[in-house]
Amino acid sequence: MDNSGRRRRNAIKLVGVAAAATTLLAMAGCSSNSTGTADGGGDVTIEFAQWWEPELGDGEFRGLMDQFEQENPGIKVDLVSGPYASTKEQLFAGAASGTMPDVVGLDGAWVSDFAKQGVIADLTQLMSEAGYDDSQLASQIKVDDSTYMIPVVNFVYPMFTNDGLLAQAGVTAPPSTRSEFADAAKKITALGGDVSGWVLPLSLEAPNGVQNDVMSWVWASGGSMLKDGQPDLTNSDVSDATDYIQQLWADGVIAPGSFTMKEQDKVEEFTNGRVGMMIDSLAHINLIRESNPDLTFSISAIPAEDGFSGERGIPYASWGIGVAENSEHKDAAFKLVQFLMGTDVNSELSTMAKAFPGNTESVPTFVEDDELFKTAFEIYKDGYPANEFTGLPVAEELMRQFGTQFQSALDGQQSMSDALTKTQDEWTSEF
Repeated sequence: MDNSGRRRRNAIKLVGVAAAATTLLAMAGCSSNSTGTADGGGDVTIEFAQWWEPELGDGEFRGLMDQFEQENPGIKVDLVSGPYASTKEQLFAGAASGTMPDVVGLDGAWVSDFAKQGVIADLTQLMSEAGYDDSQLASQIKVDDSTYMIPVVNFVYPMFTNDGLLAQAGVTAPPSTRSEFADAAKKITALGGDVSGWVLPLSLEAPNGVQNDVMSWVWASGGSMLKDGQPDLTNSDVSDATDYIQQLWADGVIAPGSFTMKEQDKVEEFTNGRVGMMIDSLAHINLIRESNPDLTFSISAIPAEDGFSGERGIPYASWGIGVAENSEHKDAAFKLVQFLMGTDVNSELSTMAKAFPGNTESVPTFVEDDELFKTAFEIYKDGYPANEFTGLPVAEELMRQFGTQFQSALDGQQSMSDALTKTQDEWTSEF
């Protein structure tokens, strides 16, 4: 598939975990504890489990829920909020026990599994029953031609560079090619102390580093890990990118602790000035600024293969939304979905989150107000959204299988070629 075809495909799909769950479930209860009825017999209380409120802070998200309640008398929203990992654990536990909250924040990697388990509702049916016009939705995540998740806002994953460390290393601008990146990583690492050129989280407990920090190198050069919807991990796009990362590893420019490092650890390393470069979500810009106001950093596109001149795939993740199949108040739950996808509300939420809106008519104000986000928007417009894990079966397990073999290759236990071949076989059995 050529780049324009791939762009269309990705644009259409816009695609982008239970001890701890016990505590959250105790907080959340379950949808059977929702109060009231949907036919006027009292207020309806719907539970909304998500990780968005903590990331927004300052009561901003609760303010939107208050607005929804004012506009929809008789419906109350009980926010069940926690970090991403805890929310994931709660939802997977709720899926197993049939006690999911009415409305759920979703990651695209969970959708196929939840849909096949029958624990999230068919939104195509709910949209039809509500007479909802979906023409302004930028994307819908489907399984077997039915929508199960709507991306509310979308976060791209560009490259972050520590301007101070780059300057100390004599690097005058963020690297745009793989050779420039490797050179910059070596020079930054040569500064000594506890400084490293790049940070690579490869935790198998939370394996999304495979998606965001490894496969992103493939997509940045217009490549793909799939062919005709099936695994294609031994192609030159993937092998060249993984060989490149293996060389960075051999050069000693990657921060120590990769095999157990999670995304939040990566952000902490960068925020504390211990790494010069990382691939990360725009969602963390405010966190970095608040944690270290003195840190000066830039955003740029993920480096591509030397000589590549096509459109660059841009990794992204979404705050997706769905409705639990076990909800007794699906009509009220879908009203909340409609509210969040409305033009004005979606503009406001995307502005709060510093993300790109899920409504095609919505415009976030940060695009003009903040230079970093303005740059990110330009990167977004110049490339195409790329996350081939979205909607795949057992997507997180696929990442974990890849990560296991990838770690083994980096550790010298097997060749990278053997690692890709073994992962290809494992993936094929899952499809």
